[in-house]
Amino acid sequence: MNPKYLTTNTSFYNLKPDHILDRLDKNGFKTSGHILALNSLENRVYRVGLEDQSNVVVKCYRPGRWSKEQIQEEHDFIFELQKGGLQVLPPIPFANGSTISTEEDGIPYSIWPLNTGRIVEEFSIDDLPIIGRMLATLHNISDGKSTKTRIPISLQDYAKPSLNFILQNGNLSSSLKKYYEQIARATFQEYEHLEHFVPFQRIHGDCHKGNILSSKDGFVFIDFDDHCMGPIVQDFWMLLPFGDESSIQERQIFLEAYKEFRPINESWFRLIPSLRGIRYIYYSAWILKRWEDPSFPNAFPHFGTEEYWEKEVRDLESLLAGKDDSNFPSLKEAEEKFSLDETLDQGVAYGNSESNDIANSVPSKKKPEITNKDLFWDWEGE
Repeated sequence: MNPKYLTTNTSFYNLKPDHILDRLDKNGFKTSGHILALNSLENRVYRVGLEDQSNVVVKCYRPGRWSKEQIQEEHDFIFELQKGGLQVLPPIPFANGSTISTEEDGIPYSIWPLNTGRIVEEFSIDDLPIIGRMLATLHNISDGKSTKTRIPISLQDYAKPSLNFILQNGNLSSSLKKYYEQIARATFQEYEHLEHFVPFQRIHGDCHKGNILSSKDGFVFIDFDDHCMGPIVQDFWMLLPFGDESSIQERQIFLEAYKEFRPINESWFRLIPSLRGIRYIYYSAWILKRWEDPSFPNAFPHFGTEEYWEKEVRDLESLLAGKDDSNFPSLKEAEEKFSLDETLDQGVAYGNSESNDIANSVPSKKKPEITNKDLFWDWEGE
C-alpha cells in the first residue's frame, strides 16, 4: 500500500525519552529521569516522574493531524466543562499561559496531570445513574455554542472523504471495491435520511468506558481528541448496553438519570447503526493514512488483506440490516409520543446552572461486543 499519507514527520516516529525530558526541562519541570511510554497509536504519550515524586503526562501530537487552533479549541472545551462542574482532566498551562508548545522538530505537545484513576470494565447498576447525569451535564454545557475549527461528524467532512481515500488507496480487488462502495453509500443514504431528526451540537466524540476513569473523587471524563460537532447520540452508543432484556433495563436506568438533567427522544437512537457504519469506514481510512508509521503495521497485521475488506463489507451489511440491535423505538413510534421540536424546546429549561451541578451519588451484565474500530484509544495508562 502506497497511499498519500498525512504529512509525515520522521522526528515523530523517532521520538526518544531524551526528547521528552528536554521538553519538560525547558518549561521548568524538574524531572527525575523516570519515563514510561503509554499506550497510544495516534499520538505519542509518556508518563514522566518529577523530583518531588509526582508525575505528569506529556502528549506529543501527530504532525498533520490537528492544527494548533484545533488543539487549542479542544483544550478550551475541557476548561469550559471543568468550569461548568464536570469532572475532567485539563492540561497544565505553560508559564506563558498557553497549553500548547512546539519545538524545532515541529511536533506540538502539551503537559497533563497524571490521573491515578482506573478504567471501569463494566458499569454497575449504581454507576449507571451517575454516568447518565454526568453525560447530560456535559451536553448541557456543550449546547448553544459551535466549534470553529474542529472537523464535524458529517457526510461531507467526515464520511465521504474517508470512503474516497479508501477507494483511491486501499488496493481492494475490483469486485470487493464495488461491493464496499455500494454498501458504504447505502450507509450514507440511511444516515442522511435520519440525521435531521437528531440534535447536532458539540459532543465528546469518543465517549466509551475507556475514556471515563474511576478515581477517589468520582468518575472523570478524559481524552477529548475527537471533540467536535456531531449528532448527540454519538456520545451514547459506545456507553449504553445493547441486546438482551437485562441490557434494556440497564439502558433505561442510564437514560432515566440522563433525563433528570436533560430530555432525550429515544427515537434518535435509530441513527446509531448508520453512524456506527460511518465510524467503521473512518477507522479504515484512519489506519490507511498512517501506514508509514511503523507502529500501525505492527498493531494491525491483517489490515488491507482480502479477508479484512470482506469482513468490513459483512459488518456494514449487518449494521444496515439492523442486526446489531432491534430494541430502539422507530421514528414513527416516538413521534406518536412527542415531536422533535417539542423535545428541543424542553431542552432550554434543562440547560440552567442548577442542572449542571452533578449529583454524584455513590458494580454487571454482558454487553454486546465492541470492536477496535468502534473505539479510538489514545492513552490508557500503564
